[in-house]
Amino acid sequence: MLDLSVQLAPRNPRGLLLSNPVMTASGTFGYGTEYEGLVDIQKLGGIVCKGTTLKPRDGNPQPRLFETAYGLLNSVGLQNIGVEAVVKEKTPFWAKCRVPVIVNIAGETKDEYAQVAARLEGVAGVSGIEVNISCPNVAGGGIEFGTDPKAAAEVTAVVKKATRLPVIVKLSPNVADIGMIAKAVADAGADALCLVNTVRGMAIDINNRRPALGNIIGGLSGPAIKPIALYLVYKVAGAVDIPVIGCGGITCGGDAVEFLMAGASAVQVGTANLADPQAALKVLHDVEQFLKGKGYRNLSEIIGAARS
Repeated sequence: MLDLSVQLAPRNPRGLLLSNPVMTASGTFGYGTEYEGLVDIQKLGGIVCKGTTLKPRDGNPQPRLFETAYGLLNSVGLQNIGVEAVVKEKTPFWAKCRVPVIVNIAGETKDEYAQVAARLEGVAGVSGIEVNISCPNVAGGGIEFGTDPKAAAEVTAVVKKATRLPVIVKLSPNVADIGMIAKAVADAGADALCLVNTVRGMAIDINNRRPALGNIIGGLSGPAIKPIALYLVYKVAGAVDIPVIGCGGITCGGDAVEFLMAGASAVQVGTANLADPQAALKVLHDVEQFLKGKGYRNLSEIIGAARS
């Protein structure tokens, strides 16, 4: 029998065991509840809900989405209902699910990250936390936490102090040395890493002679960034000794297998969900068929295979 299970938090007493390596990425699958009638969500390895902040956020001005060649620019701006509403309205559903739900959190200060993490501690239905460090460090002058190893490590440390839940830190590709930041975050206690977040970009509406997005810049996702994401996963997987989750442009099982062979222990399907609600399950089916076709019996046989 083929064993697709993966432990994403081997150092955490609670652990984060997935039945398979295919997860949905934050911001592309809502809270999971929206897809219940469209997808058998219980077959997924894990669900990462949309970014959650201390207080509700209205998000960025419209337009927020712009389709590019082989990708999507988004500038949603972390629109969300806030952590209190998530706990009250969403976690009762998650508590009934077999699939682990990880809450993606964000903040403008370290204290905000800590408060959101603390509020999720002990809440039934929450299996882990994914920390989005591609947010402005207001107290530090407006830089992103994820662009500076010291700031990234400090956010990781305050979140770890606030919760016993497994903590995954999602890294930005918009940095000079992602390996240095990955090491700093791992040393600060992260249980796993996810990479990558979106790549900064923009588009111009040539008819209106102005930026196509209301916020001018946005994050590029989709197949266009897959080679970048794959390289960074390969690089980071060789630099840290905690699990890595690959994310960026995965649309089929072959894409997922590439990330796994590069050293990822699991993958997240993101933008593809917006085009096809069944995308993540199709990726899972393809991965399973690939492994069976090659005679593998355990997912671990291909993790990091391209590194040897």
